[in-house]
Amino acid sequence: MTTLSSLSPQGLWTWFDTICSIPHPSKQEIALRDHIQTWANQQGLDNQLDAIGNLIIRKPATAGMEDRKGVVLQAHLDMVPQKNNDTEHDFGTDPIRPYIDGEWVTATGTTLGADNGIGMSSALAVLADNSIEHGPVEVLLTIDEEAGMTGAFGLEAGVLQGDILINTDSEEEGEVYMGCAGGVDAALTLPVGREALPADFVTVELALTGMKGGHSGVDVNIGRGNANKLLARFLFAHADELGLRLVALTGGSLRNAIPREAWATAALPAANLDALHALCAQYQGLLNDELGAVENPIQFAASNQDAASAVFTLADQHKLLALVHSAPNGVIRMSDSFPGVVETSLNVGVITTEADTVTVLCLVRSTLDSGRSMVEGMLQALAQLAGAQCELSGAYPGWNPDPSSPIMAVVRETYQGLFNKMPNIQVIHAGLECGLFKKPYPDMDMVSIGPTICFPHSPDEKVQIDSVEKYWQLLLAVLKAIPTK
Repeated sequence: MTTLSSLSPQGLWTWFDTICSIPHPSKQEIALRDHIQTWANQQGLDNQLDAIGNLIIRKPATAGMEDRKGVVLQAHLDMVPQKNNDTEHDFGTDPIRPYIDGEWVTATGTTLGADNGIGMSSALAVLADNSIEHGPVEVLLTIDEEAGMTGAFGLEAGVLQGDILINTDSEEEGEVYMGCAGGVDAALTLPVGREALPADFVTVELALTGMKGGHSGVDVNIGRGNANKLLARFLFAHADELGLRLVALTGGSLRNAIPREAWATAALPAANLDALHALCAQYQGLLNDELGAVENPIQFAASNQDAASAVFTLADQHKLLALVHSAPNGVIRMSDSFPGVVETSLNVGVITTEADTVTVLCLVRSTLDSGRSMVEGMLQALAQLAGAQCELSGAYPGWNPDPSSPIMAVVRETYQGLFNKMPNIQVIHAGLECGLFKKPYPDMDMVSIGPTICFPHSPDEKVQIDSVEKYWQLLLAVLKAIPTK
């Protein structure tokens, strides 16, 4: 049993405890959605599933506030499934195990799902508490945000009735977001030929593990290492001198998470094993010297494996290592308009090997369409040089800032009144769904707020308890302050 329900606000934390108990990784969130819909029916709340599978729940205004503008409280149902290598956990069947760690709530060995479980909990707590003052409220819970924004892409005009949308997917208390980056997936697929394993070669697995990872947007500028890039760096530098021949290259698990682990299966002359182990130890020390201030201790070692039957041709191996090692990664450009905010970035997120191909899946983010286009072109150019294909998919727009937003003014003034200081009005280098909502609802006024969540999309994810209380106070005060139609 956890003790989350002892925290304040109790209604919010009780909901979050329930959410953690029901598995809901991306594309497997239906059990959680059904649980919430059953609860809504028990409460007598009007609700519906739209054509794509999003859940909308409606609650009438409290007495005397029927003339206020309608508010949509929005969150996504799914969470990013990431775990430590030594943690036994099946995200499809096992509950998240949250616990209180000082001033934070975190989880045992896995992502916590505070992104966006806390926002979802706040919206459900508003529905559950009849003492809260508000105008007409709708809660919109979207599916599959983290793996493709399927729910946001599929939201149709005419489903929502509200005039204002409050997105609850931000991750820094004291910051109010009025814009976000857009993005696109880029898959670089390189054909690889194979040939027989040379005589007197032994097979090994090179494993680079122990890194922190993180959110490929929010954490992209804090200097954490990318396991895919770091392993390619070693192989590019030392494969030829070791006579090393690749069998497979894999790393990362999600295009929107900084890779924490990467592996290479390879063969090399038995006489070069000692040299390989020495270089691995040297490289491990080098990485910990370079990244020790921002990373966990990094582990890099080779272990013996059963003999492989075939290796990549040398020409294709050279193309692959050159492609991954030269691929841009991390911050491409910082914003001039919003100091300290990343404008354009790229995450070399996932590498997979099949029988005759290797695919590198990247996520491009930018607050500018021109910045996204620039990085798309860079990847297309790399693919041309390497003889690979570059497929772009799943593009979603950014959310363009509206400095004259009425709800932004309400949130800003309400925050100042509550906490005697001005919030920081910002854009976020992450993919909020607001940009997609603007297509079917171009006139809807939107803003995004949330508590402080550190290291989302990684097993280090944690949410600050005090910031949840402040976020809740702000949300209730804003609902009370919504103007009349």
